[in-house]
Amino acid sequence: MVCKKSTGFLDESTFSTKKWRMRILIAPDKFKGSLSAKQAAEAIARGFSKVFPSATCTLLPLADGGEGLLNAFQDNGNFTLQETQVRDALGRPATASWLLKKESTRVTAIIESSQANGLWRIAAPDRNPARSSTYGVGELINAAISAGATEILIGIGGSATNDAGVGVAAALGYHFLDASNQELEPIPENFLKITRIDSTQVPTLPTIRVACDVKNPLLGPRGATRVYGPQKGIAPENLETAEAAMQHISSIAAEHFKSDFSEHSGAGAAGGLGFGLMTFCHATLESGFDCIAKTLNAEQHIAAADLVITAEGSLDSQTLEGKTPIGVSQLARKHGIPVYALAGKISDPEMLQAHFHGMDSILNGGVTLEQAIANASELLEQAATRLATTIS
Repeated sequence: MVCKKSTGFLDESTFSTKKWRMRILIAPDKFKGSLSAKQAAEAIARGFSKVFPSATCTLLPLADGGEGLLNAFQDNGNFTLQETQVRDALGRPATASWLLKKESTRVTAIIESSQANGLWRIAAPDRNPARSSTYGVGELINAAISAGATEILIGIGGSATNDAGVGVAAALGYHFLDASNQELEPIPENFLKITRIDSTQVPTLPTIRVACDVKNPLLGPRGATRVYGPQKGIAPENLETAEAAMQHISSIAAEHFKSDFSEHSGAGAAGGLGFGLMTFCHATLESGFDCIAKTLNAEQHIAAADLVITAEGSLDSQTLEGKTPIGVSQLARKHGIPVYALAGKISDPEMLQAHFHGMDSILNGGVTLEQAIANASELLEQAATRLATTIS
């Protein structure tokens, strides 16, 4: 079903005179499990071109800090793809991709943490957060530093870990010691034995920015363990032990650094990786969409358009928490540009209507979820054509 409404973005007569020579900006996120952001943008462009053959379509694939970050930058910037051998969450060898761009004295690395510690790498029967680590993410940071990175942007999300970034810290040279000054393997099942941190061998780190798309603190009912732990394999009977381990390591870190980021918005992201990067790497956490949009000059692209189309796999209540479509909508409305949204599915369209000039979804006309995933590109193109027709 197409949802369309009048929003007062643009005088209707002015819009009518422009529509045949429009500049259309297509700025979607990925459709998880079926389409990358670039593939989604291409499908939408095909659909709109059928209705507006004279329009100029500019594709701006985006992300909000989780999986898909590398694709967004690779599709839009002069980055070169790098590959590094790392450990996955369970310590097994894995090949992880990341991006590098050199500009005179500035060298930027883009890291997607889930390339190393992603849940997608671990089969469901093997998931064991008590023995899982972000060490591989630290290895990616080391690789970026070795390549001369002066700035590192890390997107976090989709993790199989719940270790508060302790694995990252260990890879960078931190040591976690017990009461006998013996070094412990930096995994959650050992956290309650840790009594102090040795940071004497940690090198000077470059500027690290973190693109984060959730606002959870590290601890408590909205924290990393209770909200995200079950989907990573923490059994209900083990949640309290896992929370106690997280509480203990955050207390040890606060004592060592004389600062405590556990209540910071986003500290609980990716199993506490947000907390760990702030604590051990002096990183800054930023809204995932805002960080990426700024780096890719999204606002300038939006301001130059006559019409903006955004999209993601699901438009729902979580969209309003800083996901790509709402970020695109806010920038478009700031500049008075009409903005429309496409999705795999739309939940509670009444709640979302205030943010978009119109919406349409793949799950339309009796299409099942399985069919939508298998034929996502074709169905998204059809949805784009429907939406374009309502605009014309």
